[in-house]
Amino acid sequence: MAMAGKIKFSFHHKVLFSLLALCWMLVLVFTIFQYRREKTFRTELMNMELQMHNDRILDDMEKGEDISSVALRIEAPVDGLRLTLIDRSGRVLYDNNSNTPFPESNHNNRPEVIEARKLGSGYAVGRKSISDDTEYFYSATLAGNGTVIRSAAPYDHTLQDFLQADMSFIWIMIMVTLVVSLVGYFIARRISTSIVNLNNFAEKARKGEHIYEDWAFPHDELGNIAGNIVRLYLQRDERHQEAIRQERDKIRLKKQLTNNINHELKTPVASIKLCADLLRDHPELSEEKRKKFISLICADTDRLTAMLEDVASITRMDDGASVIERERIEISDLISSVVDAERMKTDMKIVCDVAKLEINGNRQLLESVFRNLIDNAIAYSGGSEIRIYSDNSGNFTFRDNGCGVAEEHLGHLFERFYRVDKGRSRQKGGTGLGLSIVKNAVTIHGGDIKVVNDGGLRFDFRLG
Repeated sequence: MAMAGKIKFSFHHKVLFSLLALCWMLVLVFTIFQYRREKTFRTELMNMELQMHNDRILDDMEKGEDISSVALRIEAPVDGLRLTLIDRSGRVLYDNNSNTPFPESNHNNRPEVIEARKLGSGYAVGRKSISDDTEYFYSATLAGNGTVIRSAAPYDHTLQDFLQADMSFIWIMIMVTLVVSLVGYFIARRISTSIVNLNNFAEKARKGEHIYEDWAFPHDELGNIAGNIVRLYLQRDERHQEAIRQERDKIRLKKQLTNNINHELKTPVASIKLCADLLRDHPELSEEKRKKFISLICADTDRLTAMLEDVASITRMDDGASVIERERIEISDLISSVVDAERMKTDMKIVCDVAKLEINGNRQLLESVFRNLIDNAIAYSGGSEIRIYSDNSGNFTFRDNGCGVAEEHLGHLFERFYRVDKGRSRQKGGTGLGLSIVKNAVTIHGGDIKVVNDGGLRFDFRLG
């Protein structure tokens, strides 16, 4: 129950109380020191005045005057001053207080007398006299012949007020304390703002709540540190979320790829099985039909081989883009070798005007970019000419003079297994992965690619 009822202070209050305690302690120590210092000064001032009175009496006594006449003649600095003369043995030789019995005790044990015999002068504050039971301020002075003359001022309210420190100083220190407390409050609030906000941020981060980048912190060192922590967290969280998103996209694309592969494989596999079954079950087929079925099997087999190669390329780019081997490649020579091989497949005119440029890349992927673009134009453009050209900065343009595609298809051309005309694409033996391979290969080489209708299809992309 005791622990349950324990008061918990916020960090702001802890900082505030700590600062106030430190400030109040310093002010209190300084006040006590200054108070005692001023009290000591006033005490020494009173002692000095009485010592001067003693010295005047001793001077006149050395001239041969009697102490009683001197005491009557020299005006006392305070009212009710008691004057005592003590010989070497501590016996009182003279006491001007006629209202009390003459002191007979040994006065050499009095503190002020002991100090006077040792140092030449001494004083004691607020000690009661044995003879009249009254408190006095004693000031003793040693004479040359070993006697001690002692002045005793009554320790009444007037003298007490004089010896006390000036209370105005106390009030000033109280005002200073209040000001220091107010300043301490704002300092503690400024310090704690960063800590409290940082704690709130940590609590939100722990709960997974949304955190805004413009988190308010004071413009000081602690606020800058707290702000940097929040920004670092947000950057890390953003990278983490991006990594999660990419991983999800990769998983989604793999699932999509798997589903598409299953779908795409069904047609050629079914065709191959059908032809094989016919050849097996009908040996009486004519040679012409047998050759036809065998040709269909070979065509579908080639299509399956091409699809598997394309799938392997896509998977390799998805899973190992960061570890793909690279080398310095003269891009114009690479394109020329690809174009020479492609010219053997078509009657289309292929014009190549590519600047001399070295690219740090993967030869196989770069070849796949231009080979797939050319194959796509040959299979689907319906045009008669292909043009490839580039500048010295690695900006490439690939275009054909064919029929282009409808605008609604342009944004989907780089999607895997997307076909503008599915029936026609399968008849041409396409896998639906060519342009997707192009986009991935360009991206791996630090570029991007766009396609527009411009008297046919025009692909603009950058490599390097």
